[in-house]
Amino acid sequence: MKVLITGAHFTPAVAVINELKKYKDTEVVYVGRKTTLEGDKAQSAESQILPGLGVKFIPIITGRLQRSFTIYTIPSLLKIPIGLLQALYIILSEKPDVILSFGGYVAVPTLLAGWLFSIPIIIHEQGIVSGLANRISSVFADKIAVSFPTQNPKAILTGNPLRRKMLDGVKLPHPSHASPEAMPAERGVNILVTGGNQGSHVINLAVEESLDKLIKIASIIHVTGDNKFGDFERLEKRRSEKYIVKKWIGEEWGQILKKVDLVVSRAGINTLNELAYLGIPALVIPIPYLFENEQNKNAKYFEGLGLAKILPQSKLSGKSLLENIRLMVDNLDMLKKKAENAKKIVIPDAAKRLALETILMV
Repeated sequence: MKVLITGAHFTPAVAVINELKKYKDTEVVYVGRKTTLEGDKAQSAESQILPGLGVKFIPIITGRLQRSFTIYTIPSLLKIPIGLLQALYIILSEKPDVILSFGGYVAVPTLLAGWLFSIPIIIHEQGIVSGLANRISSVFADKIAVSFPTQNPKAILTGNPLRRKMLDGVKLPHPSHASPEAMPAERGVNILVTGGNQGSHVINLAVEESLDKLIKIASIIHVTGDNKFGDFERLEKRRSEKYIVKKWIGEEWGQILKKVDLVVSRAGINTLNELAYLGIPALVIPIPYLFENEQNKNAKYFEGLGLAKILPQSKLSGKSLLENIRLMVDNLDMLKKKAENAKKIVIPDAAKRLALETILMV
């Protein structure tokens, strides 16, 4: 049996891929983006990580509907029919038995092509708010696996897949580093700063501005992403015993999470879900321009659970980042107790449930 996985939300996809590998005679191929963003030549995490996991990666060129006019708007629209033609070729050549989508505009042409050939389709909705791409994709889907209860008649509650091997601290090879770097000392406070798989230029700038004072408060692990601004290359020069900088974190994610006391991140549902599972408090900086203000709604939900404190991007600076981190470090014991409350919303075996639902589609 061949499972074709597509989409932009890579974190839960890895968890489900690891579960699908447990089924005998099951082959997985992944259709996704080669670069992280339009106009940026940085390679996507999935294009670099998946080959190391023994999964065939197939890049697709496609466009998306943009909310505002930019220099990429017209080229992006022109890519939509190209993406559909590519998707038709992929479906014809790979002949998958079932398609599993993890959302994002990159998945839409593959799902449309699969629907035209009557291939069973299941899509996974990670968030509290359904993104535009998933709303379009739901038209073609036979099932919609959801992370939170909903009244949609196509929906099945599976939860949001956790990368269990990472959360359990099992280390696997990663193509970007032959061996993990030394972790911060066990003593004192350890903080992880991350902008997600793609990184965040604005967060990187705030860290850079306040770094000298931040390292007086805690040891910092900073995930910059790989972008056209050269953030990693610039910040790597400031590496020290109390400041570790990486382009991204691979399968050692779980090892690192188990050694940090506080996380500074965007408000992506996958990151928040994993932090809830481990009860780690977070300072979240939601992306302000997503469809229906998705990340801000995620942030407010997890703030209500006691896991997160929100710092709006409009108020983000080196000074505000430092002030918020200092305040949270001063109240860390109380915040950790509150964060434990968020564990109740996590379905630990979500990856197994989603893998099984995918297999049953055939």
